Formats: sequence, C-alpha cells, structure tokens
Amino acid sequence: MSSHRALDYLESLPGTTFTRLYAQPSTALAVFRRMLPHLAKTIVMAMLYMPGPFAVADLETWVKPDVESVKARDQAISVLQRLRILFDDRGDGRKAAGLAYVLAPQFAQALRRALTGGGEHGSFGVPATVRPQDGQEKVSISFLDTLARRQWEAILYFVVGSASASLVGEVPVSEGTKALLERGGFVSRHGKRIAITKQGFEFVLQEINAQIWTFLIVYLEMAPQLQMDPIEVLAFLFTLGSLELGTPYSTATLTSTQHQMLEDLSDFGLIHRPPSTPSLYYPTRLATTLTSDASALPNSSLSPQATSTTQPAPGSSDKGYIILETNYRLYAYTSSPLLISILSLFAKLKTRYPNLTTAKLTQSSIKSAIQSGITADQIILYLTTHSHPVIRNQTPILPPTVVDQIRLWQLQDERMKSSEGFLIKDLGSEADFEAAVRYAEALGVLKKVFRGKGWFFVSRMEQMGRYFKGVAARRKAEREGTGAA
Repeated sequence: MSSHRALDYLESLPGTTFTRLYAQPSTALAVFRRMLPHLAKTIVMAMLYMPGPFAVADLETWVKPDVESVKARDQAISVLQRLRILFDDRGDGRKAAGLAYVLAPQFAQALRRALTGGGEHGSFGVPATVRPQDGQEKVSISFLDTLARRQWEAILYFVVGSASASLVGEVPVSEGTKALLERGGFVSRHGKRIAITKQGFEFVLQEINAQIWTFLIVYLEMAPQLQMDPIEVLAFLFTLGSLELGTPYSTATLTSTQHQMLEDLSDFGLIHRPPSTPSLYYPTRLATTLTSDASALPNSSLSPQATSTTQPAPGSSDKGYIILETNYRLYAYTSSPLLISILSLFAKLKTRYPNLTTAKLTQSSIKSAIQSGITADQIILYLTTHSHPVIRNQTPILPPTVVDQIRLWQLQDERMKSSEGFLIKDLGSEADFEAAVRYAEALGVLKKVFRGKGWFFVSRMEQMGRYFKGVAARRKAEREGTGAA
C-alpha cells in the first residue's frame, strides 16, 4: 500500500522534475528498492552497465510466453516507464526506432554511484561524532522507538479520537500536524467539533508503513504552501530511508527546505533533535523504514499486547489478534485502547477483560460504519489482515457467510457504483482489441469489458497511451523494414 501511494505521487510529477530527483544517489536507490517489482529490478540491473540499448527482442527471450510471465513483463516495463527510468531508444537514426530500451542517464549514473559508493555527494547523510557530556541525554534505539511510538500514536489517537472523544494520546498534537490531517481529509471540522471522515477511517485501518506514506504524501502536496521545494522534501525523505537507526547525523549539509522540515518531522516522530545539540538529528525507526518493508513501529498501540507503558522491542513484529466466528461474534485479544476503539468503529463492543475484548458484528454497527464512510471491503480487509495466528492458516480465514453478509449490508444502501476512467473503442481488429485488453488487465487498470461492442473501460489512460504509441511505432518499423526488403 505504502509504495503504491508514493508511486502514484511520483507519477503525478512533471517529467522534468525527475532529472532533479534522480540527481541524488540515495533517491535513485530508494526508488529502485521500494517502487520497483522484482522483474523491473532485474531489468535495471541488467541494463545498468550495458554499453548500448537493450533490444526489445532480447528482452522477450528472457520471459516465458505464458500469460503470467508476459503480464509480469508488461507490469515491469510500465512501472519503469511511468517513473521515467526506462525510455524507448530513438537515437542514431535507426529505422527500428522504438524497438529498444535505454535507462535514463541521470538515474543510471546515480544508481551506479549508490551501489559502488562513488563520489562525495553526501546524499546518504553525514554521520556526526558525539562526545558524551555530563547531564546529556542518552539517545539509544530504545529511546528513539519510544519517542516515535508516542508521537505517531498521538496522531492516530487524534484521528480516532474525533470519533471517540475519550481517546487522548500521551503527547499533544501540534497545530501544524492537525492542519495536515484536516488538509488530507482525515478529519473534518464542523465549528469547534472535529469528526473522522471516510479517508480517516481508511487511514487508521492501514498498516503503519502505509499510514506514514499516506500522511507524508499530504505533506508533500502542501510543501509549496509552506514555502518548501517538493523535490527537496521528497529527496530528503528518501535519504532518511537510507540512514542507520541510532546514528546521529549532522544538519550542516542540509538545504534551507530540509532545515525547515526538521521541526515538522520531529512532530511526526520521524526524527529526534536533542535540545542540547540542535545541530544533530537522529532518524527514528519510522524514518529508516520508509524505503523498506520492515515494521515501522514495533510494539505500538497497534500491536495487540501494547499498553501505554509498553517498551518497544526491536525486531519484534506485530501479530494478529482477532478471531471472528460464524455467529458474528468477535474476540479481540488486545489491551490496546487504540485497537479497541478502531474495532468499535464497525463492531458493537460487548465485554472487556484485561487482555480480551468481545464484540459482535451487527447490521446496525456495519451500517453505522458505512454511513460514516468506511466500506465493507475495508472492514473485511482489516479483519483478515489482523486475524489471530490460530486461524490464519485456515482457508478461508474469515467465515464466508459473515463476509457475504457484510457486503450485503452495504449493498442494501448502495445499488450502484460509479468509477471514473476512460472508454476505449474502435481499435480495429479483434486481435488488437484482445491484446489491448490483456495489457490493461496486466497493468491493473481494466475496469470493464464490453466485448460485444469492442469497448473497454480503464481507470488510467497515460499507460495505455504509451502502449498504443508503442504498437504504432512497431508497426511503422515493420512496414519500413518490409519496404526496404
């Protein structure tokens, strides 16, 4: 989820901004590690030291002709092109223009420097030497985890607390953070009252890594209003993802935009700046996991056994805590007030014990959640993702009758579903139509197919536009080749 949000944001950037963005080796490495599927990484590494373009025909020999392999190839090429990493080679006046690929020079150079450690760019931060002083606070990994947990949970408590006034975090939420939450649509203000929104429900139901990126995307979008350069903001976030937890870094090499970010990131729990040495900053686990799949907040209040005094345990992982029975009864093995409050958004709480809360999914509780903006699919996904290890090996994990009923309760109020997108028609031959449909399906943008009319509906057009241009270029090259023969 987190990488998808960041990918969507990168796709929205003008093409010229990628030249600046990929100038930093840390950014190129972060995009390579976090945004690319496995096959795309393989293609990039194969081309990184190639002396010339990579012929499309050669790439096709790498991939099996079965449907799944072709789909994976198309997805990999699409992601690389959308991120302006891969381009059609149209140089040297070749007749077969468009039948080979080249890497973006700026990206390739930056990635090579990142992998080999070349240059003195300092894009991976400048570690600082700290000499212990009397009375100076000791900055340990445990301390950083506790600080990050408290800061991030304060944000979650504020969002969920807008639906449950009894919830309050351990530390106050800054006014700037509140403004971001309101700007992102996670909460809405009605006079003096603040209420959780549909986006807010979706936000709190996400995994922590996804929550962080969702929030940071709002921060990036608001950067121009804060007199900050969005590209420098994004580059610094990618840099933080490459830093080492527990290591102090100097602020001397940071730009004015990045200096301005430090206070905001401290409010979010991504960094710590010791009051005694403001020229240093420590990235927390929230920051160092921005470009990885590691848990961003071990033993947080989103962990089943977490309490307000829980100390983080590095290396631990969050476990599921929910058991759902066929009679709609729900058993939540948790002592976390935040998790219990999230459950109360769509379930009717029954009994609470020190480490167990019982609840029940009812028509009224589900409809109340739906009316507030949460969807049946979000509820089902949350229950599945946070299912107890005891039932996680079952197939299916959740009782099918309960899953169907949750969806039926939503359908009772929603008879029609609308989707924004683009209608594609008049493709010529049936073979062209089927090939385009398969490509759209491989990209994950296909919404509806009208085979009788030769139409299909997609959610995105940019990738399909490149596909049609590529088909046209190949056909032109084939015609020129036939004419020359």
